[in-house]
Amino acid sequence: MLMSIFWDFDPVMFRIGEGFEIRYYGLMWALAIGLAAVMFDRFVKREGLPEKVSESIFYFGTLATIIGSRVGHCLFYEPDKYLAEPLRILTDIRDGGMASHGAAIGLLIGLWLFSRRNKLPYLWSLDRIMIAVAIGGAMVRFGNLFNSEIIGAPTDAPWGFIFARLYPVGTPVEAMVARHPAQIYEAICYIVTFVVLAWLYYKRDMARRRPGLMFGVGLIGIFLTRFLIEFVKENQEAFEQSMTLNMGQWLSVPFIIAAFVLIWYAMSRPEVKPAAAKAQPSAPAASKKPKTKKKKW
Repeated sequence: MLMSIFWDFDPVMFRIGEGFEIRYYGLMWALAIGLAAVMFDRFVKREGLPEKVSESIFYFGTLATIIGSRVGHCLFYEPDKYLAEPLRILTDIRDGGMASHGAAIGLLIGLWLFSRRNKLPYLWSLDRIMIAVAIGGAMVRFGNLFNSEIIGAPTDAPWGFIFARLYPVGTPVEAMVARHPAQIYEAICYIVTFVVLAWLYYKRDMARRRPGLMFGVGLIGIFLTRFLIEFVKENQEAFEQSMTLNMGQWLSVPFIIAAFVLIWYAMSRPEVKPAAAKAQPSAPAASKKPKTKKKKW
């Protein structure tokens, strides 16, 4: 027990009365959305696009992500329950249940609509939003840590977490099991992905030079690491126990394949020279008036 981390974090930030409470998980989601909006606004200004482009990202990006994550959880992990009573997708939302793969699908649909509305290439939107997705995903995983959910398999590693709130009150510490902090593993991978993507965007200008490359790299950083970390995580639902790969891994496979296809596509095409886009508009040449001879009187 001395070689483990005892985790008994209260997930509730504060309560109002008896029935209303604000959780750290919700705060992490709010921070992720707010930071994504700020970052996207800076991308738009940096590339000289109209302000209305960044204003519309909330409706097409944020709402699509939230709806997709909720519907994705209900259909991927508890289909029998929610298909029998679809209204519970809304009424049971306070009980939790958000899926990152559903959020990804929702965001892809939302960005497609966003790109059409603003007459932008789809890859333009995907490359840039991936930077915000990476750091936002890290924040959501810290929210999972605060909730003591999405836990790892038992471990003897010195950084193993004893999630005390998963046991009935009064359970002796000796009866508790240390587990991999899978939430922290994923958060670290997402932060590394964010740093790599920011470097590619600001230092290498890859969003303009190689359209699609950043989105592919981001998919690798998020879904390939998710696929691998699932091997040290507990399954979320009982039906996954009999599966060779769990639901999270199977849902990650299409994104991983798409990532390699996009990277190949971006690297196999001629590089776009962004010099013209970076060049500042030159001042118009002064008009020359024809010289007139003075009349001699």
